[in-house]
Amino acid sequence: MLLSPLVIRPSNNRCIKLFLLLAITYTTSAMRIVIQRVKSASVTVEQKQVSAIGPGTLALVGLHHEDTESDLQYCANRLLKIKLWENDNGAPWRQHIKQKDYEMLCVSQFTLYGTLSKKNQPDYKLAMKNEEARQMYNKFLDMLRDGYGPSKIFDGKFGEMMDVELVNDGPVTMVIDSREGMIGTQTSSISLSDSDKNI
Repeated sequence: MLLSPLVIRPSNNRCIKLFLLLAITYTTSAMRIVIQRVKSASVTVEQKQVSAIGPGTLALVGLHHEDTESDLQYCANRLLKIKLWENDNGAPWRQHIKQKDYEMLCVSQFTLYGTLSKKNQPDYKLAMKNEEARQMYNKFLDMLRDGYGPSKIFDGKFGEMMDVELVNDGPVTMVIDSREGMIGTQTSSISLSDSDKNI
């Protein structure tokens, strides 16, 4: 039995453009951070506390295997500027961590890029490999310290089994994804005409 070749007719252009938009969106590498507003947080390794903060943010940091320094810088900027607190007049979502003079605790978290196999087993092939991730993670911490201050940025212990304790304030939990800042530029060359939008 002979298979007919795929023929792309003009009427298919709308679907093709949409497919390309979606493909670019979901295959872009992205650094991922889960940020929690906390009243306090700490990290303990082998029953010894290695870091502790009062009010501020706990950031779980996941590195994709294709991340670059631009991903680090994007997430560092967002992390320092995200407005999770009220201002002096009580208006919510008006001030960021530097305005409040609060502290930040970062914890490396490669499992943020875990996927499940058909057997429901975690797979971490999308996560950056250990040694490269260590270097990139340390660069990320340096960016945060440069942008805020060394005394305000705390860390867990990379590659170790950690006990992380926190008192979530709210609770408030959000996700920062470096892909947010990349989709607009990468898809700008693929635009939909007015007729394409009417699907």
